Amino acid sequence: MSEQVAIVVGAVVGGLLLLLFVGALGYYLWRKLCPPTAYEELTGAPSPTARTEHTFLRSSAAPQAKGGSKEQGVPFVVPPSLPSRDWMTLTRGKRVQDDGDRYLAPDFLPRPSFRSLAGVDAMGALDPDLYKPPEDQSETDFPEGCLGRLWFSVTYEPEAERLLVGLIRAQRLRAPADPCSPLVELHLLPDERRFLQSRPKRKTDNPQFDESFVFQVSSRTVTQRILRFSVYHVDKQKKHHLLGQVLFPLKDEVLTSDSRPVFWRDLEAENLEPPSEFGDIQFSLSYNDYLGRLTVVVLRAKGLKFLEERNIVSVYVKVSLMNHNKFIKSKKTSAVLGSPNPVYNETFSFKVDPVELDTASLSLTVLQTLEGDKSHHLGRVVVGPFMYTRGKELEHWNKMINKPKEMVKQWHALCPST
Repeated sequence: MSEQVAIVVGAVVGGLLLLLFVGALGYYLWRKLCPPTAYEELTGAPSPTARTEHTFLRSSAAPQAKGGSKEQGVPFVVPPSLPSRDWMTLTRGKRVQDDGDRYLAPDFLPRPSFRSLAGVDAMGALDPDLYKPPEDQSETDFPEGCLGRLWFSVTYEPEAERLLVGLIRAQRLRAPADPCSPLVELHLLPDERRFLQSRPKRKTDNPQFDESFVFQVSSRTVTQRILRFSVYHVDKQKKHHLLGQVLFPLKDEVLTSDSRPVFWRDLEAENLEPPSEFGDIQFSLSYNDYLGRLTVVVLRAKGLKFLEERNIVSVYVKVSLMNHNKFIKSKKTSAVLGSPNPVYNETFSFKVDPVELDTASLSLTVLQTLEGDKSHHLGRVVVGPFMYTRGKELEHWNKMINKPKEMVKQWHALCPST
């Protein structure tokens, strides 16, 4: 029995000694194989050639520990600061600059101006001109022969059936005698008898009005009305001299705006010539030779002779493009009710190649609507090249071709439709 106990105790002691031996052997191997966690800084700086070739220093170059044992590891190398040098020539004629050199712009890059660098001038101060908002073209872009320019606002309240008109200001009025004393009359056409009038201004070509006016008009007919501003100069004898007028049709896109937009229009001289037998029509022509687009702006008509009808008269204009007397395409304006002098201000565009300008023509026909979707021709005018037209119509067409991308406006007498 005692011998069995001795065998068990001997086996336990032998197992413990074996475990201790294995642990010591493992610790020794771990110390031998694992690198140290701390890095040592070398006192001597390597040469640039050694740094560029990425030469690793062995542990033999590292200083020995105090205990005299050598530890293998990868030392930490602090890169040296190279002395300042000039440009070094590289391949393909390029140059590189050393880190210590002052910055010099390469020859192949344009040198920027001081005004283009974030609004800072050469002295380091901010340039206020670069931070100004963009100019409003309506303040500076005045065409040659301009009679003046008018700013106003238009808002319609459908619940109260009120048209609110704000008269803001005018600029560059041309009075027959200096100084100018302007006032403005407002008509809601086709009603010629009733009008509203602003307060007169004294001795100024750029009056500031800032006045509001109210017209009572039904929501059913407001889109058929035309707002007319007539600007007068009042002389010392209290006589009124018309300087110009602005005709502003009230359309759906103008009245449905939630805000109160501000509009501006140039004054137009009143046409004092009596209308022709069948009436007259005014429109603008423009041709863009780059896009091949012919643009027609139907402006207004006057002196129309209606066919007697019991219902309310409505008239519209049909614009047709022809080529060799062959119909190509037509477009219509909206109908205007109750006025022999309707205002449209509607724009149409047609595709016309430059080679077709010698064979193409435009026909503008004024029509009166009748019952049963019928229409009656009140008159028409044709503009085009020499093979179709003569006189003012040919002159208008030639002006359009000679002034590309520019709107050419002109009146034309209507002729009876065949």
